[in-house]
Amino acid sequence: MGKLIVIEGLDGSGKSTQLELLYKHLTEKGIDCRMVSFPDYEHPSSTLVKMYLAGEFGNKPGDVNAYAASTFYAVDRYASFKKYWGEYYNAGGVVIAGRYVTSNAVHQNSKLPKEQWESFLDWLYDFEYKKMGIPAPDKVIFLDMPIEVSQKLMTGRYKGDEDKKDIHERDTEYLEHCRQSAVFTADYSGWNIISCAENGEARTIDDIAHDVLNEVLKVL
Repeated sequence: MGKLIVIEGLDGSGKSTQLELLYKHLTEKGIDCRMVSFPDYEHPSSTLVKMYLAGEFGNKPGDVNAYAASTFYAVDRYASFKKYWGEYYNAGGVVIAGRYVTSNAVHQNSKLPKEQWESFLDWLYDFEYKKMGIPAPDKVIFLDMPIEVSQKLMTGRYKGDEDKKDIHERDTEYLEHCRQSAVFTADYSGWNIISCAENGEARTIDDIAHDVLNEVLKVL
């Protein structure tokens, strides 16, 4: 078996940027690795995810229950593992992923009452890691960005066009619930949390990348 490292975070936390920097820094150190990202929008396995995020099943995230929505993302990951990186991983390769089962854990768990969070996580991890058979990560790094800061960053990304945000990105109440869920889930699941803001402002990309790399090297 190889190693699986996951970079997780809410919308606007800089996951994609940190994933690419991690890949760059690892390859510069001579560590062979492969980069994947979820949802896998380039392939048909993400069709239900796209429909969900576009609001075709309802305009609010809660219009699709946590268990149903989880299956959309789980099938996409299963297809990606079987077709594109499973053989490499099983042969001992290092895979770094932007989002993973961890995203279901954060986003879908937040739809449920807090007293159901543990039971949902137990169901989810059993469903994806045992029933579906995709690998559990060796390290999960959660990029913790306050909602008010991430909203400013996303507004800049979309040049002020709020219509470009998907049903998750534009629902700040939902995102705040997700952050509460994420903090709980990170503690319950043993994730590493890296704070991405100080005094109401985002930390520099390079500072965050330095912390990410140090955490990843601990398992390689």
